[in-house]
Amino acid sequence: MCWHSLMNEASDECEPEWCESEDPLFILYTSGSTGKPKGVLHTVSGYLLYTATTFKLVFDHQPDDVYWCTADIGWITGHSYITYGPLANGATSVLVSADECSSAVYIVFEGLPTYPDVSRMWEIVDKYQVTKFYTAPTAIRLLMKYGSEPRNSLKVLGTVGEPINPEAWQWYYNVVGESRCPVVDTFWQTETVSSKYEDVFDQWELLEALEALGPGAKSLSEPNSVSVFLPSREDMC
Repeated sequence: MCWHSLMNEASDECEPEWCESEDPLFILYTSGSTGKPKGVLHTVSGYLLYTATTFKLVFDHQPDDVYWCTADIGWITGHSYITYGPLANGATSVLVSADECSSAVYIVFEGLPTYPDVSRMWEIVDKYQVTKFYTAPTAIRLLMKYGSEPRNSLKVLGTVGEPINPEAWQWYYNVVGESRCPVVDTFWQTETVSSKYEDVFDQWELLEALEALGPGAKSLSEPNSVSVFLPSREDMC
């Protein structure tokens, strides 16, 4: 059974299954780091609204953006920020398989960030002119060992998963983002299914923020808060 054979026989139309707003969507078990794991039931409307809103505001999504989240689609980050949030906002991305034999308008990365070589991720960013890039501190620490050139198309950088250490944050901001791309740091998605805290730094408030917090530190954001991007200093003047 091959994908292309199934697609050749597939209809261009797919009638959706209409659901009530409070219909159950899925149950997600919280991580053990917050105590005994608890199954949390998420509903259709609440989950969709939360992921759509946080994606729009945290990544400052614009109609001409090309967005890429490198997460496994089976992870909650993949549910929220590969599928629901971006699609609800009509986000444009690219579909890339491990051997790059297919492409569409949505990036779902399959493969290793270092295969066939360590420039794999950056080649994809350059090829599809990605503007919003969302990956994990683990991947950042791995890639920084090999170095990188600035990616001119990028506008916003995101991290997700475990806390990012200052050295990785500095490399991500200064090298990959050319010291001009805001960095959004998100976590607690296992408990909330969407970004719970976001620290946003833009290019002209960075020094003040670093003096107060330091790269990778968490601010005093309230739970479930959403950060909104500030315009550049040029736009403010």
